[in-house]
Amino acid sequence: MAKQKIVVRVTMNTDKKSRKALGIAASLDGVESASLVGSDQIAVTGEGIDSVKLTTLLRKRVGYTELVTVGNVEEKKPETKPAEVTWQINPYEYYYHSYSMPSYYVC
Repeated sequence: MAKQKIVVRVTMNTDKKSRKALGIAASLDGVESASLVGSDQIAVTGEGIDSVKLTTLLRKRVGYTELVTVGNVEEKKPETKPAEVTWQINPYEYYYHSYSMPSYYVC
């Protein structure tokens, strides 16, 4: 199952209601993170989250709740850079064999 992000608008007049709403959102199965977006929205991210169950629990325990968005989360893939090749002179070989060309090695 793919990761999904759910945004819910909840009427939270006090700090107590906002903490209660975040606690309810974080207690559901499959939730990885729950955070406040602005003053009246909660963003929940995870796998296999039931959005209907989330909204009904928030309606029963906190107050008016409206489901804003439900969508998949696009995971960022780190860009791989090709390995950089650096050339260095071996100082000991250059010092003792001053008549020849210095040798190089790749790090």
